[in-house]
Amino acid sequence: MRSPLLTLPKAELHIHIEGSLEPEMMVALAQRNGITLPYDSVEAVQAAYQFENLQSFLDLYYAGAQVLQTEQDFYDLTWAYLQKCAAQQVRHTEIFFDPQTHCDRGIPFEVVHSGITQALLDARVQIGVSSALILCFLRHLSAEAAMATLEQALPYRGIIIAVGLDSSELGHPPSKFQAVFDRARAEGFLTVAHAGEEGPPEYIWEAIRLLKVSRIDHGVRCVEDPALVEYLVEHQIPLTVCPLSNVKLCVFDEMAQHNLKQLIDLGLCVTVNSDDPAYFGGYMAENFAAVESALGLTPEHLVQLAENSFKASFLPPEKQKPYLEELLTYKTSLEKI
Repeated sequence: MRSPLLTLPKAELHIHIEGSLEPEMMVALAQRNGITLPYDSVEAVQAAYQFENLQSFLDLYYAGAQVLQTEQDFYDLTWAYLQKCAAQQVRHTEIFFDPQTHCDRGIPFEVVHSGITQALLDARVQIGVSSALILCFLRHLSAEAAMATLEQALPYRGIIIAVGLDSSELGHPPSKFQAVFDRARAEGFLTVAHAGEEGPPEYIWEAIRLLKVSRIDHGVRCVEDPALVEYLVEHQIPLTVCPLSNVKLCVFDEMAQHNLKQLIDLGLCVTVNSDDPAYFGGYMAENFAAVESALGLTPEHLVQLAENSFKASFLPPEKQKPYLEELLTYKTSLEKI
């Protein structure tokens, strides 16, 4: 029986917009833009979605991004994701985008930014999904390249509210980008970073101490360091955990082994997110369904995860309030079932 909790109001804080590129759209955009893919059908693309680790996923992810060429392409990509949000009761989303993936192949920053942000603005009015945009630096590239990308982003402060760090984690510690993040904070950006997915707990410490992040993206390996867990609990630094992604990329062999419930029970501020949903088998509702089923989460657990998602967002308290009130009403209605 489908759980009513899959319709609970929630926010998503860890979504790569390029990772919402569904196979059907990938093929359609390739045809629209005259690009030849190494796959001859939607089914062939889907068959390639089997990954051994993070890097094997990234290889396909970057290949797929080649079909994104025009402002309309970025609009269509973002709009499709936002419609999914509306259908799954995601009230607010904070979206990662990777300008280096596009600018390095000759697509102007403005083309990428304009297509994405126009869809975000339209969604606020037309389907009631609020949003913010987070620029991620590709950590397998140089710190100098990240700094140049930050310079390009300066005129867009406001819609771009934060910077983050993604791509290949192993061998690219947060410390590599300390100067870039120092500059970003000085320019008024908030900061987040992927850490503790494949990388060790020390990467989480670096993200906190050197990059001064507000949230840790992933962070599931924090349990290997009890002092780190204690710090995360004491300071309630959110972890944006992505369950289906973690299983698809072999961080955990199966969902039943995922440590999400352990993180909740330890008192961490944990949220559930979809990461790259087109590649990993599901959006927010599918992630909630997976953890509810495999980990035996109670309604109280799931409502707490939703509450955490709003409190961990970059929305100011006055804008969090109506969502939290809606969630409280929803929780009350469940108690009457």
